[in-house]
Amino acid sequence: MAIIRTVVLIAIACAALGCNPREFAREHGGITRISIATGNTGGVYYPYGGGLAKVIGDSIPRVEATAEVTAASVDNLKLIQLGKVDIAFALADTLDDAINGRGPFEKSGPVDAQTLAILYPNYTHLVTLEGTGIERLADLKGRVVSTGAPGSGTEVIAFRILRAAGIDPDRDITKQALTVNASADALKDDKIDAFFWSGGLPTASILDIASTVGITAKLIPNDDVIPALQKMYGPGLYSRLVMAKGSYPGQTVDIGVVGVENALVVDARMDEQLAYDLTRTLFDKKSELQSIHPEARHLAPDRAVIGSPAVFHPGAIRFYQERGVWNQ
Repeated sequence: MAIIRTVVLIAIACAALGCNPREFAREHGGITRISIATGNTGGVYYPYGGGLAKVIGDSIPRVEATAEVTAASVDNLKLIQLGKVDIAFALADTLDDAINGRGPFEKSGPVDAQTLAILYPNYTHLVTLEGTGIERLADLKGRVVSTGAPGSGTEVIAFRILRAAGIDPDRDITKQALTVNASADALKDDKIDAFFWSGGLPTASILDIASTVGITAKLIPNDDVIPALQKMYGPGLYSRLVMAKGSYPGQTVDIGVVGVENALVVDARMDEQLAYDLTRTLFDKKSELQSIHPEARHLAPDRAVIGSPAVFHPGAIRFYQERGVWNQ
């Protein structure tokens, strides 16, 4: 009952003062609890977000963080918009749509999100098996293809790549909307011919396919559509990345793919000091985060300020100014 009375008093005080309850709790000695919207358990966002939640709780006094399983980028930004989470992982192309109220955000309107850091690049995986006859994007016509979970950044980029390749995702393929875990299982069970996945290296579900006895995973190049993507969506969102041979078991050649950056974003209303503390912790705890997932190796203040379609949060800007890397 004492806890309930405290919560009610905080709510009443906030209503009277017009403040954010989290900010009030922080300023008056309470515990600030923040939620991190990540992604599916088979991708990179979830373990990365879990590691981030741990280092936040260990490093910032009176702040506790929890990583939430989600459908990833689109859903994450909608959760930010609804005020249901505090931090979100998102692909830069989806973030661009969100802040401009386009695509999946046309009905709900622009999302007031700001960036803490650009984290690492995503590699667009197009995964099939040896023996399917799929060698390039054009070979997907007439096939059963998973384009990613509804509400995911993978779905956004899969549709864009297909259209850039002259393939209508609604007419030219039999479309499945599966998570990366479900896509991997469906491919192994011969229920789909191929699937898209936008993620870091390595991705656990694809490692599983590549390590499965009796089948041979095959990654399909997709970098030939980059000029078309850049013409349609601007030069800053998509770039060519090379998935080096050996990235997955049995991968014997380099694979050129579409690359897009990952951003860590927050609600623009987040307290400036909290945003500063979160940004500082991200870089101070790089080695610990890297031990949880290797994609954290890309963390670097000078790299983190490049490639965001959204403006940076003032708390993050203060951190980068102190590090001498803010030139915007």
